[in-house]
Amino acid sequence: MDLRERIVNALGKGDSSIRKIAQRFAVSKNTVERLINQKRTQGHLVPRKQGGTMVSPVMQYKDQLVAIFEQHPDATLAEYCELLFDETGLWVSQSTMCRTFQRLNLPRKKRRFAPAKLEVNASNFSDKPIGNRSQQSVSKI
Repeated sequence: MDLRERIVNALGKGDSSIRKIAQRFAVSKNTVERLINQKRTQGHLVPRKQGGTMVSPVMQYKDQLVAIFEQHPDATLAEYCELLFDETGLWVSQSTMCRTFQRLNLPRKKRRFAPAKLEVNASNFSDKPIGNRSQQSVSKI
């Protein structure tokens, strides 16, 4: 607070420019301008609140999202995004939907898009050598 008041008072005296005051107090020109503007508009130099947590906009609709999850337990993340948009008008990315599911402790079931792999028969493989080498040259090595 002391530095803020000294900066504004130095400019109030009118003996220097904004750039010279910024250089004298080792701050940027924009900081001096911002402090002057704050003093003029708000009447004080108290710093604004810093930080805080970001609240996802999806959390406003968590009850509706849980209802959508109960109606469609095997939907993909993309489908959940579309279903939420259809119901609330809020469009979110798949990564946001995934993080929301983690916050709400909702499990994600995944659909299998391809059939299970077929078993490989041993009869499909032949005993022929691979490449240009003959069986005799392979046995000598």
